Amino acid sequence: MFASAQIQFGVKAGYNLTNLTISPSQPGFSSKSDFSAGVLASIPLLASCSLQPEIMYSGQGTSFSDSFATGKLNYGYLNIPVLFKYQHSSGLFVETGPQVGFLLSAKETADGQSADMKSNTQSTDFSWAFGIGFKLPLGLGIDARYNLGLTNVAKGNEGSVGTAKNGVFQFGVYFMFPK
Repeated sequence: MFASAQIQFGVKAGYNLTNLTISPSQPGFSSKSDFSAGVLASIPLLASCSLQPEIMYSGQGTSFSDSFATGKLNYGYLNIPVLFKYQHSSGLFVETGPQVGFLLSAKETADGQSADMKSNTQSTDFSWAFGIGFKLPLGLGIDARYNLGLTNVAKGNEGSVGTAKNGVFQFGVYFMFPK
């Protein structure tokens, strides 16, 4: 059955609502908007199950405001999720799987100033993705996903004061090219 199945490729883009989960909790951090875009493949496993690897650019980070400054931490990642996907015959699907992210850029902007934060940020971010979506006609589809950060991305404070982990809600549209 697998030998006769064809791998299908597609493109995807979407809206990110991102934040850093700071522990212990600190006031002044809030979500920020960004985007994601990339390519995906669908590798059939069984009649209603597939493996979906993706290569996505993902803008992440957080907004902050305190008595000293108001600004944003802007992270750019090359994320590679590998998702197990179950799709019902109605078009509704659920997906989950691991994701590794490679840091491309890290900038802090505050009150008109900008600083490179790449040396203060872990170069690799591991997370777990949970998603739901709907396959539409003509190769189109929509999905919503949450990427739960597992890595403390703040370099230099491992085991000291606290942790900072990425959390990303993604809302996307995709198009699968015909087989």
